[in-house]
Amino acid sequence: MGALTISNLTFREAWRQKIFWMALVLGIAFLILFGIGFHFSLREITQNSREVARGPAALKILTHEVSGLFLILGLFAINFMIVMMSALTSVATISGEISSHTIQTIAAKPIRRWEILIGKLLGQSIMLLVYVVFMAGGLILEVYVMTGYLPPHILAGVALMLLEGLIVFSITFLGGTYVSTLANGVLVFMLYGIAFAGSWVEQIGAALQSETAIQVGIVASLIMPSDAMWRIASDLMQPALVSRIQFPLINLFSKPSPAMIVYAGAYMMVLIALALRQFSKRDL
Repeated sequence: MGALTISNLTFREAWRQKIFWMALVLGIAFLILFGIGFHFSLREITQNSREVARGPAALKILTHEVSGLFLILGLFAINFMIVMMSALTSVATISGEISSHTIQTIAAKPIRRWEILIGKLLGQSIMLLVYVVFMAGGLILEVYVMTGYLPPHILAGVALMLLEGLIVFSITFLGGTYVSTLANGVLVFMLYGIAFAGSWVEQIGAALQSETAIQVGIVASLIMPSDAMWRIASDLMQPALVSRIQFPLINLFSKPSPAMIVYAGAYMMVLIALALRQFSKRDL
């Protein structure tokens, strides 16, 4: 019950944070701009394509393939927004309250420390779930209303995007039990930078058939498996046209193994366990 109470308080506090509302407002702005750009781009493509002359069936196929391409590009941007929102809203959850001594108010009550940490993590996760469903679901719904297109494996893809945000949470919560808020922020963004850069190195290495570059990318994914989750999600949700486009942003020259999902889940659980252990021993 203690963890659920802390979870409720954390969710309410996160809901009141200006960072979350700014992310939400900017997310709505992104969906509006995407919808406008997608509408006019799709109209131009379909009007100028030779496929239009082949009949309604060919036009429908073209529309769905182009919709899938734009959807993956839009989800790529949303994925980045999810990571940033996850980091910015959770980076001070533990470290900030420890440095300001507000955590002592909670810790002084008859509640276990693990309940405090798990409750805060659960509250932040609920907020993240709302944001992921709103942004990714909103974009998918927007494309569906305009064209009738739905990507394959929607639930699995969105779940992997959610898992990426939870991985970020596990890092910020562990970092918050050791270092200050500023150092914690530097830590999570540096790790994400390693994962992002490593992903590109791996894709370019695979395109150039460089085994060394591929191994560098794999090591980066093991250090921080966040970007690997997006690559698997995008591979699941992309249509046939995207699979034929040889461009690293939307097509994978080197695909992560499904075992990486298991590794990412274990990675997250280990970091949370380490955070619980450190938080239980730390002098507040």
